[in-house]
Amino acid sequence: AGGLSNAFPELVDGAGLGAHFELVAVPQAETGLSPKEIWCNESQERYVLAIALEDFPRFAQLAERERCPYAVVGVARDHGHLQLSFDAEGEPGAEFAVDMPMEVLLGKPPRMTRDVQRAKWTGDDFDGTGIALRESAYAVLRHPSVASKRFLITIADRSVGGLTHRDQMVGSWQVPVADVAVTLADHVGFEGEAMASGERMPLAAVDAPASGRMAVG
Repeated sequence: AGGLSNAFPELVDGAGLGAHFELVAVPQAETGLSPKEIWCNESQERYVLAIALEDFPRFAQLAERERCPYAVVGVARDHGHLQLSFDAEGEPGAEFAVDMPMEVLLGKPPRMTRDVQRAKWTGDDFDGTGIALRESAYAVLRHPSVASKRFLITIADRSVGGLTHRDQMVGSWQVPVADVAVTLADHVGFEGEAMASGERMPLAAVDAPASGRMAVG
């Protein structure tokens, strides 16, 4: 899972190296993908290879003979960092969109510590004095429970196994508005599973049981 964002780092991490990748070098059949979608989409048809520089001419000859498309998307480095560049104009060498130590990504991530204290909810009436409508609207629209989930839904091939009866996308425009997921148990019978889930995170901060009822009801 994770597409190129997983495959590229794991490819060089096995050799104890870092790498620099150019996102604009990744072949795209769909030109409307955002940089985040290119980096994270889980295309089933892709393979990644690490090839020594001196062996590349022979690899290129084999690919040409077999009519197999390929692209050189980056180089391994010994600096121990994952670096990703993307330039909307298609020019390599842009400012790094990702620049982080490989050991943080795949080795020894920093431990998270949390100091949690329960605060009693007083139930005071809401006072909107001094709150700007524009900034508040943007804050609400950016909240994970409100913002678009399109990125999470479109990163994978949702029906590659042939047993998906109802996925997230609905209609000829493939809008992710389905309220239930339905999968089949096999290719010949009429049995399967129907699943649905929900969340009400902001409400949980005020009344956890009520958020549970809203999520399932």
